[in-house]
Amino acid sequence: MNEKELLVLQAIKNNPFLSQQEMAEQLSMSRPALANIISGLIKKGEIVGRAYVLPEKNSVVAIGGANIDRKFHIDGRVQYGTSNPSSVTESVGGVARNIAENLGRLGNEVKLITLLGQDQDAKVIEHESKAFMDLNYIEVFSDLKTGSYSAVLDQTGELVLAMADMSIYDQLQPSILQKHEAILSNAKCIIVDLNCPKETVVYLQNLACLRDIPFVIVPVSAPKMKNMPDDLIGVTYFICNKEEAEMYLNIRMMNDRDYTDGVKKLLEKGAKNVVLTLGDRGVIVGNVNGIFYFDAVNVAEVIDVTGAGDAFVSALVHGVLYGESFSDAVKFGLYNAAKTLQSDKTVRQELNADEINHWREQL
Repeated sequence: MNEKELLVLQAIKNNPFLSQQEMAEQLSMSRPALANIISGLIKKGEIVGRAYVLPEKNSVVAIGGANIDRKFHIDGRVQYGTSNPSSVTESVGGVARNIAENLGRLGNEVKLITLLGQDQDAKVIEHESKAFMDLNYIEVFSDLKTGSYSAVLDQTGELVLAMADMSIYDQLQPSILQKHEAILSNAKCIIVDLNCPKETVVYLQNLACLRDIPFVIVPVSAPKMKNMPDDLIGVTYFICNKEEAEMYLNIRMMNDRDYTDGVKKLLEKGAKNVVLTLGDRGVIVGNVNGIFYFDAVNVAEVIDVTGAGDAFVSALVHGVLYGESFSDAVKFGLYNAAKTLQSDKTVRQELNADEINHWREQL
């Protein structure tokens, strides 16, 4: 910003309710000149529209899925080609929404940008989410259904099959995000899941790169890798599993050497930090400092795997924003994932702002 822009911004901070004429007289400039400066500040995202509302610079913005999760827990051995006795549970989900709730429970200010239908599922999502995130940026489509995810889990809690109806997110285009560009431009961190179309992910990638905002891409599944940008320039954290990495890089990874080579290839695409998750084997991370392995936290009994990946991402991001080193943030992520594996909830209900201190006490 130039000197005049800084003067105008400071005047607005001192009194956001000054009229343009009053502000112009105070700053000894013409009202048309002041109007041009204010218009420029709005375009830059330094102020937000009329009344000169100053943007929040302390919010994490999560963009992507918010849906209803239905989990079918099979009693006994899985039998294919026939009906399986099971119990059914229902909860709110969606990768971006789950990450937003985890971060909100950890004490962060979070804004969620997503799409909902005008249906009962949307009402449930809003009711269950509003305590942990700002929902003022949600778009509602009366002619589309809210996203849904149905998972079949075996008696050990492992995923057997999952089905997702996420067609509503095809409408989550850059034109929707452009309405909130000032909020995005002043975010503490932007997190996007790959329910978003490719053009939307690329739009966020370019914005984050231009504004030097930490940017996190979280794949949803291997088929959704089609929504990845062609390169990872400007991506601060790229977090994916083996199958997603294989799909993006068009390679097969069979052993530790392959995993290391895969991480190197992702770094070569431009990502600053890469995390390759390997389930109960832990994670491999890579950046300019090298490539490192981190063991998973041992879990005596897995109740439900759903949400563990989102819990890992959330705690890692929280750790970094909280000032932890990257390696400690990864360890905190593994801790939160392990705790979530032992919960029947997609986001564990006891998670709170003191969690990182509880984790430190157990080290």
